[in-house]
Amino acid sequence: MQVVLDTNIIVSALLQPLGPSAAVYLLAISGKVKLVLTRPILDEYEEVIKRPRLKRDKEVIKNTLESIQKVGFWVKPERTLQVSPDPDDNMFLECAEASEADYLVTGNTRHFPKVWKTTKIVTAQEFLASVAKQVIDESNK
Repeated sequence: MQVVLDTNIIVSALLQPLGPSAAVYLLAISGKVKLVLTRPILDEYEEVIKRPRLKRDKEVIKNTLESIQKVGFWVKPERTLQVSPDPDDNMFLECAEASEADYLVTGNTRHFPKVWKTTKIVTAQEFLASVAKQVIDESNK
């Protein structure tokens, strides 16, 4: 199962380590789901989590980015999209399209269509409700 994570999921995971975004992040980092990335997405993760107002420790930031890079499945989108009302969100749809991701997980569904090609756009809670049991069952086989 391939998943694209919006930046707000990474930020929420760091700010609320027991919340649904953190659970999604941990599924990705543990390899239970395949985290799909592009260079612009990783660059945005880095830029946002380094913002001083988030007050994250440099070591936490470094470890987070290294973990993402280590497990990430890299794709290179073949086309540029202009679908989202927030232009910065188009890169997530481009990644999802290029990888044929199953899910794009975001805390801001209003900037995305409900579905893009083969990808369902869902919140962290929706993702966990629909696939967590399936992922856990498959990993125990």
